[in-house]
Amino acid sequence: MPFPGTGPIWFNGEFKTWEDVNLHVMSHVVHYGSSVFEGIRCYPTDNGPAILRLDAHIDRLVKSAKIYRMETKFSADELAQACIDTIKENGMDDCYIRPVIYRGFGAIGVDPSSSPVDVAIGVWEWGKYLGQDALEKGVNVRVSSWNRPAANTSPSLAKAGGGYLNNQLVKLEAIADGYDEGIVLDVGGYVAEGSGENIFIVVDGGVVTPPSSSSLLPGITRNSVITLSRELGHTVRKQLIPREALYIADEVFFTGTAAEITPIASVDRRNVGEGSRGPVTKHLQDAFFGIITGKVDDRHGWLTRV
Repeated sequence: MPFPGTGPIWFNGEFKTWEDVNLHVMSHVVHYGSSVFEGIRCYPTDNGPAILRLDAHIDRLVKSAKIYRMETKFSADELAQACIDTIKENGMDDCYIRPVIYRGFGAIGVDPSSSPVDVAIGVWEWGKYLGQDALEKGVNVRVSSWNRPAANTSPSLAKAGGGYLNNQLVKLEAIADGYDEGIVLDVGGYVAEGSGENIFIVVDGGVVTPPSSSSLLPGITRNSVITLSRELGHTVRKQLIPREALYIADEVFFTGTAAEITPIASVDRRNVGEGSRGPVTKHLQDAFFGIITGKVDDRHGWLTRV
């Protein structure tokens, strides 16, 4: 299908047409995956379009760039404003926002020092990441044969382009084997995350998610769900989750900017609970979507009006 967006792109401080933003094939990022990025959503609300957790996403983007020594002349405030301006320039109110910082054309060796650091922001329409029915019916997943990198091998706290080669292997394997998504384990064999989502299990009404030490990216939506879970009276624990706990949990669900809160119906052909969305997952969905649609008070200041 054609890419669902060809509007103006914010590039290094100015807007350019879709056709005018090009990347040289010899750019450092092409050869070494030297980029960091974010995925952010803007939602239509009764009070106009609003970006969910913009400040938190930009903060993570800046920190990812710092980890990889990618210095840019733009401040966090300037990048946040650029996201808002890009939505306005494209005339959108329901969209996905992709800011990316990357090393352009310069060096061709591993040392990126002489390559410029470029910044671009694009927006486009993007529906439900795991399918329109997934939020209610759930998705079928498998535990991947691939593992997440060990600590001190690849920074899991950075959302980096090169790091997603591992995620791609997880996703491609799952699709090839007839599943919607994959769950990847850490180097110790404990549950880490999905190919592009964080994961939670529900046991006796309590909500459990793996710790950051399991080589996962601590997601912004993950943080939101932890906050909402506690507000709704569910106990929340961050602890190591063995693989077999996925099979006997009452509920399992993914979280992420793209996936939002998506229930998992089965893992490795074993039904999770009744094989459909469970009550805790629905409870959290209702609270989450209530805030992002503007139907519930934004008591945490998560929405930035466009």
